[in-house]
Amino acid sequence: MRDEHTVICSPAVFELITDDAPAVRVKVDLTYHSRDPFAVQASFRTGHGSAVDWVFARDLLHDGLITPSGSGDVRVRPVAHDPNRVQLELSSPSGHAVFTTCAQTLGEFLHRTFDAVPPGREYSWLDFESALSELLHNDPARD
Repeated sequence: MRDEHTVICSPAVFELITDDAPAVRVKVDLTYHSRDPFAVQASFRTGHGSAVDWVFARDLLHDGLITPSGSGDVRVRPVAHDPNRVQLELSSPSGHAVFTTCAQTLGEFLHRTFDAVPPGREYSWLDFESALSELLHNDPARD
């Protein structure tokens, strides 16, 4: 399966939530690559011609549709007062943001990723030799 490659892209709209202003709609591209079968990427289009990319575990996104998940930089959970929405909280040294989005949109995206690479089959899609070679090539200790 390593020779096969699947890319799944899905547009979404997230709402940036702030304490002192109305929610701001943000276009987000959700992407899944079978060559990195454990991860999903969310590219937030900032409106300045560039995107801010976040990569996190596919399982985290899936679990967050059902129950609060994550304990680090990315946290996902259902919105308590609206079961049709999911909250995504992102933290980094440069800031903190809270978004909500449609649970159905995320669920449909995840369903497509699970059709491409079923849960528990991710390892059969990994190219360990290529990954190891890349790690060794970029190892500063070897320079």
